[in-house]
Amino acid sequence: MLNQVLKHLEALVSFDTRNPPRAIGTGGLFDYVRAQLPDFRIEVRDHGAGAVSFFGVRGEPKRLFNVHLDTVPDSPAWTADPHKLRVTDDRAIGLGACDIKGAAACLIAAANATKGDAAFLFSTDEEANDPRCIDAFLKTNHGFEEALVSEPTRCEAVLAHRGIASVQMRFQGRAGHASGAEAMHANALHQAIRWGADALALVEAESHQRFGGLTGLRFNIGRIEGGIKANIIAPSADLRFGFRPLPSQDMDALHAKFRAFAPEGTSYEPLFRGPSLPAGDVAAAEERRLAARDLADELGLPIGNAVDFWTEASLFSAAGLTAIVYGPGDIAQAHTADEWVALSQLAEAAATYQRLMER
Repeated sequence: MLNQVLKHLEALVSFDTRNPPRAIGTGGLFDYVRAQLPDFRIEVRDHGAGAVSFFGVRGEPKRLFNVHLDTVPDSPAWTADPHKLRVTDDRAIGLGACDIKGAAACLIAAANATKGDAAFLFSTDEEANDPRCIDAFLKTNHGFEEALVSEPTRCEAVLAHRGIASVQMRFQGRAGHASGAEAMHANALHQAIRWGADALALVEAESHQRFGGLTGLRFNIGRIEGGIKANIIAPSADLRFGFRPLPSQDMDALHAKFRAFAPEGTSYEPLFRGPSLPAGDVAAAEERRLAARDLADELGLPIGNAVDFWTEASLFSAAGLTAIVYGPGDIAQAHTADEWVALSQLAEAAATYQRLMER
């Protein structure tokens, strides 16, 4: 099926679904996909802000295949047009080829190679960390029990990954001349730096935590802005940070600890929250992990290691579905200039999808 996969991937890559700017509508790419699945019952919904979902069903399946079709923006380091697929002896190169339009091309090719029951949910908001499509779908009476969520996992079943949280903080100071002693504590940038030191110490203290091959708490201060000049006490400072807990770490408890390090009057606004996979408390997460392992064994999928990156599989898990992350490609090639996916990975994924539909 590789020739068919590459035909579909060439078409999918040609459509501009960069996110941002989130300028994605219900035509174009979705018209193409609809035309390739003539025997599917199809619903396309626009959820606003470039979030479009495509739900296609054939027969009466109990398993859902999910793929996001939005991509990150391309960088100036690309050596050719990112929306024109290039195929070499061993790889397909194009924006989204690895993350994760390659999986969508494999699913379309597999669906056309069999008449088995199948259900596809394609979406365009994953790269914005704004899962409107998944949220809206999970609120329907969908009836599905299992979800295979496509991300680059080298055609291995991933059963566990970290959660993710992002936060905006604003520290409040008092403007004044920097020659005074009050600058030490009235300076909002000083407050932000002290907060950062406490937060980093907390992260170091969590380094011994373990879950399914993952270690410690991931944390990153992404941006600090504020102040006027060297001899003026900074009256305010904005800080953006994110952290990625293990499935065994309580996200709310971590938020409370990070918030407590800030002085009174500091605003603390969580911007995005994505649960870990499997979702739930420690007992529920372990139960769901075992269910996912049993499903992977039943489907004949090789089981890979837990991963540090976040996926929307956790949203399906939190809604009670048995969720597995599976797809062609390697995360090391995602979000890079001249992004690529190995042809062998595309061939393997397409064959696996066909086998699962034939079941």
